[in-house]
Amino acid sequence: FGASQAQLDNPHGSDLNKYLKPGAPKPEFRKSRAAEPTVEQIQGDTLTSLAKAYWAPGTRQTHQPFSTDVVDQIYNNDIKGSSFTIKRVMMLEFSQYLENFLWPNFTSTTASLSHLMSIVVIVNEKFRERVPAWTAFQLKPEQFTAFFHSALTWAVADPGEICIGEQTKLVIFLDHCFCSMEVDLVRTQVQRLVSLPMWSCLLDARREAELKAIPKWKKYWKLLQKKDAKETPENLKKLQFERTFLSAMIQKFLTVLYTVQEKECPADIVDFVERFLILIIDLEALLPTRRFFNTVLDDSHLVVKASLAPLAMRPEGRLFSQLLEQVRFYTRFEINDQTGEPLSDKDMMSVHYARMSKLQRAVFVKYPELRSLALATIASIEDRDQLVKHFLSLTRDALYDICEYLHLVPARNEEEGCKDEYTQQFLAELVISRHEKRDSQLTELNSMPLYPTEEFIWDENLVPGEYYQGENPLALPKLNLQFLTLHDYLLRNFKLFQLESTYEIRQDIEDVVGRLKPWRAEDGSVIFQGWARMAQPLQTFTIVEVAKPNIGEKQPSRVRADVIVHLGGGKDNIRQEWENLRRHDVCFLLTLRPPMAGTDRGFLDIPADEYCQTTGLMYVRGCEVEGMLDENGRVIEEFGSEPKPKFSSGNRTFRVLLDCNQYREDMDMTSQGGEDVYSSFNLILRRKPKENNFKAVLETIRDLMNTQCVVPDWLHDIILGYGDPASAHYTNMPNAIPELNFNDTFLDFGHLRASFPGYEVRVEGEAASLPPGQLLPPFRIGFEDIKARNLKRDQPGDDSAQIPRVLTVELVKVENRGPYPKNVPKKNTVRFTPTQVEAIRSGTNPGLTMVVGPPGTGKTDVAVQIISNLYHNFPEQRTLIVTHSNQALNQLFEKIMALDVDERHLLRLGHGEEALETEKDFSRYGRVNYVLAKRIELLDEVTRLQKSLGVVGDVAYTCETARYFYLYQILSRWEEYSAKLEQDQHKTKDMIADLFPFHVFFANAPSPLFHGSTYDEYYECAQSCWRYIQDVFTQLDEFWAFELLRSGLDRTRYLCVKEAKIIAMTCTHAALKRQELVQLGFKYDNILMEESAQILEIETFIPLLLQNPQDGTNRLKRWIMIGDHHQLPPVVKNMAFEKFSNMEQSLFTRLVRLNVPTIELDAQGRSRPSICSLYNWRYKALGNLPHVLNHTDYQTANAGFSFDYQLINVPDFNGVGESQPSPFFYQNLAEAEYVVAVYMYMRLIGYDASRISILTTYNGQKSLIRDVCNARCANNPLIGLPHKIATVDKYQGQQNDFILLSLVRTYNVGHLRDVRRLVVAMSRSRLGLYVFARVSLFKNCFELQPAFNILMKRPLQLHLCPNEVTPCKRIASVTAPNPVIVYDMPMMSKFVVDFYQNKVKELKVLQARHMVARPGEIKGHETGKGASRHPGEDRDSDDEAEGKNKYEEITNEVDNEEAAEVSGENKAAQALEKVFTQGEEQAEDQDKAEVEDEPQMETEDSSAGPHSSAGPPAS
Repeated sequence: FGASQAQLDNPHGSDLNKYLKPGAPKPEFRKSRAAEPTVEQIQGDTLTSLAKAYWAPGTRQTHQPFSTDVVDQIYNNDIKGSSFTIKRVMMLEFSQYLENFLWPNFTSTTASLSHLMSIVVIVNEKFRERVPAWTAFQLKPEQFTAFFHSALTWAVADPGEICIGEQTKLVIFLDHCFCSMEVDLVRTQVQRLVSLPMWSCLLDARREAELKAIPKWKKYWKLLQKKDAKETPENLKKLQFERTFLSAMIQKFLTVLYTVQEKECPADIVDFVERFLILIIDLEALLPTRRFFNTVLDDSHLVVKASLAPLAMRPEGRLFSQLLEQVRFYTRFEINDQTGEPLSDKDMMSVHYARMSKLQRAVFVKYPELRSLALATIASIEDRDQLVKHFLSLTRDALYDICEYLHLVPARNEEEGCKDEYTQQFLAELVISRHEKRDSQLTELNSMPLYPTEEFIWDENLVPGEYYQGENPLALPKLNLQFLTLHDYLLRNFKLFQLESTYEIRQDIEDVVGRLKPWRAEDGSVIFQGWARMAQPLQTFTIVEVAKPNIGEKQPSRVRADVIVHLGGGKDNIRQEWENLRRHDVCFLLTLRPPMAGTDRGFLDIPADEYCQTTGLMYVRGCEVEGMLDENGRVIEEFGSEPKPKFSSGNRTFRVLLDCNQYREDMDMTSQGGEDVYSSFNLILRRKPKENNFKAVLETIRDLMNTQCVVPDWLHDIILGYGDPASAHYTNMPNAIPELNFNDTFLDFGHLRASFPGYEVRVEGEAASLPPGQLLPPFRIGFEDIKARNLKRDQPGDDSAQIPRVLTVELVKVENRGPYPKNVPKKNTVRFTPTQVEAIRSGTNPGLTMVVGPPGTGKTDVAVQIISNLYHNFPEQRTLIVTHSNQALNQLFEKIMALDVDERHLLRLGHGEEALETEKDFSRYGRVNYVLAKRIELLDEVTRLQKSLGVVGDVAYTCETARYFYLYQILSRWEEYSAKLEQDQHKTKDMIADLFPFHVFFANAPSPLFHGSTYDEYYECAQSCWRYIQDVFTQLDEFWAFELLRSGLDRTRYLCVKEAKIIAMTCTHAALKRQELVQLGFKYDNILMEESAQILEIETFIPLLLQNPQDGTNRLKRWIMIGDHHQLPPVVKNMAFEKFSNMEQSLFTRLVRLNVPTIELDAQGRSRPSICSLYNWRYKALGNLPHVLNHTDYQTANAGFSFDYQLINVPDFNGVGESQPSPFFYQNLAEAEYVVAVYMYMRLIGYDASRISILTTYNGQKSLIRDVCNARCANNPLIGLPHKIATVDKYQGQQNDFILLSLVRTYNVGHLRDVRRLVVAMSRSRLGLYVFARVSLFKNCFELQPAFNILMKRPLQLHLCPNEVTPCKRIASVTAPNPVIVYDMPMMSKFVVDFYQNKVKELKVLQARHMVARPGEIKGHETGKGASRHPGEDRDSDDEAEGKNKYEEITNEVDNEEAAEVSGENKAAQALEKVFTQGEEQAEDQDKAEVEDEPQMETEDSSAGPHSSAGPPAS
């Protein structure tokens, strides 16, 4: 469906009627459908009936036997017959056609072309929908080889036997195979096509030359020839076919490509050649496939032939040319194909020089008349223009001889047949394109503007619109499993990040232009009819400075301009928003010249290629704000600071920096007679600061590519996806640590013993004789297996030697830190499970640790314990914590503070620290203030010490004087005391107390200061007092720097680089501030990443490089990633990047796909075991922690409900299921009303509103539920709003006791097919989960079956027990006797209304009894304020301008139709408005008489309440 049709009447497209059986009634989509066992997608459709007869799961009758006719019929009518329409293929794929019918019955001998093609098309569809595609094949792998071989045979068949559309599908299928190298089944087939034997299709001379260069391969080649001699003829034929397959495909491609001549250009041919180029790009972009293929590709001259093809000159060939550019880029990529080493500029230069001198030799030998070329310096002939001058004039024969000498064409005697193929133009282009000098990619990248311009923003091939369905190819880079070099990795991410942000900029510009409604007056001036918050018309724009270029560069080094806008009129808050534009904020300058005629079409839904023309948008240029100028023309540094500058007029001037590369390009155009862009701007646009950090991230990536990017050696190959995936596991690291102090990880010795199953535990030292009960933590553990491995590494000997699984345990003596109660350290209280302990052990060891943490398995506790152990075991190392969201950082910090980590070593960078639930401020300035306050506190202690010793003078004036005081006064006394004790032979314990010099100082400690019965215990007391004093002076030493550094900025920097040991930030902050941190000399040794499966690939990578390398190596020692790839991936706004480019794949997920070892936590402590069973099938072995079984909350049932979870079937309401008020904005009124009714019922029984969240899978439904809630509950003091109404995606990482979930869809499953979304949805609740959905639709979905099969074991109507109240006495496993069964939404609504009125009556009786306040003021609820708000909530919404959480009152539309303006989304609800208002008026009068003065349900018409339409939304 195109972007232009917003209203979709028929949800299955218009291609429907031709599939109806003759005489079948035409389906009425808006009418209700009977709830049959399958969703009747199309009542009389042949596909549905065939599926039911032959393969659909869950049908009542047994299936008919397999028949090839059915496959042919479906293929010819529905797949090929409908020209591969997505809708038809989707239906087949969804009905499990492949799993239950095609594959189980596939045999290579009997299978027809239509059978093979059906499988291919369905596999492609699975990739398009991004659901696992190879599962069916893995269950029955024996036929796969034959299937794959016949697919290859058809792929190179003659054009007559197979149509071009089918060939395209085969090419797409092959591409998917090459991109699934991690699947063993596929890899074994694919590898044969791209191994060394494929060189048999090279020219002999070329092959000899290539093999001569690499002796190792020459040896293999000879072996191959010997092996081939022994093969049987038919085997050899098969081998030859595989070896020449790709080269045959290339020939076929060229044949098809050249069928497009000047006249016509069939779309299906263009599609085929585009898809083929994508296959080539994917082969070239992976080292294993590229290694031998690159030479074959080069030998086929595909790039030269394709660039000379007529299609490349035609407008239809635009995408083709963009893709060809990518192929050309990868064929010349800076990598050594044999070793996979990246080539530097110097290496590339020497390759280029070698080629040039070879060319000169060829010319010298053959053509004396080109002597000038042969003897010239290379620099004078390497440019394209020079080469063209020399070679275009040569005859065809002369060129042919040169090419033959260079092994580019077959020898003269072999080429007779193909004279026309090697034209003079082709041969010349071949020589020139091989030898011209090319700029390195870096040079190109550095001269590229970072801001998108108008041409780039509206180019659909690069930045597709939002309705991309995965059906057409794009010229975008892809993130696969592996990358060629780090440079390639960064470059692909750079391009994708740039395009993704361009897409968002496009949306912002279109939004603003649509709001401003520009038009052209008679005199040609532009007038803005409308108004936009995010844009202002320009008064003037002047360029004030163009600085000279830096040496060796062409672009100016700096371009500054002044922009004047008028902020006089309008609201104050808008003016403040403009005045608060900060330094480094990015704005866009626009030139709008609307056409004279004006546009009648409105500004919405204009196709991208016409957008600029229709609206008259001429130019878009980015700029970066430097600051606002005051009246004297000086830049105001911080506008928020006092005193605020005064302005006499409403004009404000902003100083902005322009992009130098862009400026140079524009000026070049102007000098060639183009328009001066910079004198034409008439509008400035700003963006939300949260979404506007793209430029900083792009600059960061570009900087990384320009610096010698040093990734630690142990990580380098893993990140690129090569080598042994387990090489960075701690057991394989050469510096694995054999002995670790586990500090407070273990609660007791029993816990330690249970934590290492399969290990023998030996206690060493004096403790060996103690009973286990007396062995108290902390423990130091020695790992004998690590010692043995380390030895083996140093002295490789007998490999068969058994590695011992033995632990030695020593007790660590805990030293008291002082006599005060505050000196007792905080301890961990979590009893970690064995897998959690393994994760902690792995994280404390060097290397890469990947922890998969299913929902509720204590990921954060593990992370915090790792941090604490690193902090104590390696006090000199610094740890960086990176998370995706501020919320996760805050949770981590709150837990770190509960452990024994000194506050002065914690630091939080970025803007999120406001939300920390503590009094303490961990931001940079907060920490500086803490240090300064702490310094004063410590100096006071020093003063007290001085007075207690009677020393005169001002010793506690600064940290420096305190230091001298310690050296001269304190240390000497302690040394004297120690010496006296050593002389005491009798070891009398009273002497310790009598001689102790600091009694007066410790007079305020709990007495007696010395306690115990032995000399050692007394001595330990003295030592602990001394440690306390030492600690005071150590801290003062650390704080000395803060006295020497005077400015706040210097102090924060010192803190960041030196003082803090644990530094936390979000990944966005790391990307934005990388340059700043590197310049400061920021250093760290360990990285811990939380939520790492939700972070974009590039944002995961940047934190590894926030420090300069030392001596060419990276000092990073550990990288701990904690995440869950079975939950939702990073958010990518544009579908095309998500689907086509695989941008949603996080680095964590990619490493899991590459088989990097992970530790999967296996015990959850969040949900009831019954609810956990809905998602634990997705994990290897997810069990329950003891408290989920034993705690009273989990043992009792949910009051008012028969079951602790239920799937509730919601039938159509008035014949309507899902609706789409605008495209992709799905709503379902029946479910929304049902969910809210259940929520009201829960509140009336006594559930706290803060314990209930309402979730849904679509934004449209979220806003509808919000509207219904505002209408029904918000102003009712008995009910109020729930804790949160959110989408499943937004709620990831949060949880609540009770979840009401609405799945919305009734026609097709939509994006819930992504199992990750299902896992998140099912795992948010602790005690109760109630899912509202169309059961017949979801139960047939293959991916969701494990969960829905469990859900469907319980009744599909809601079972209520209205006589119960919270808290419930009934035990969870007992079902309630005779429950009320609710059949549908109207019944529930009616039930809630009656129930409510009864509750109110009860309250009136109570009130009469106790004469208390009116019922509106029941316990703690302020009337009209809704339920008490949960302190930890953040009522976020997707739209930040949502009235800042003020839910305004909503009038009931039934009473005053005119007053209320209904929001666009809820037009759907208006139809229902009048249904219930008649017929119930008598009842209503009765009710009114009975219930006169009580808090009413938001509408007078109380019984009709739940069905009057929801009011306007709160936005």
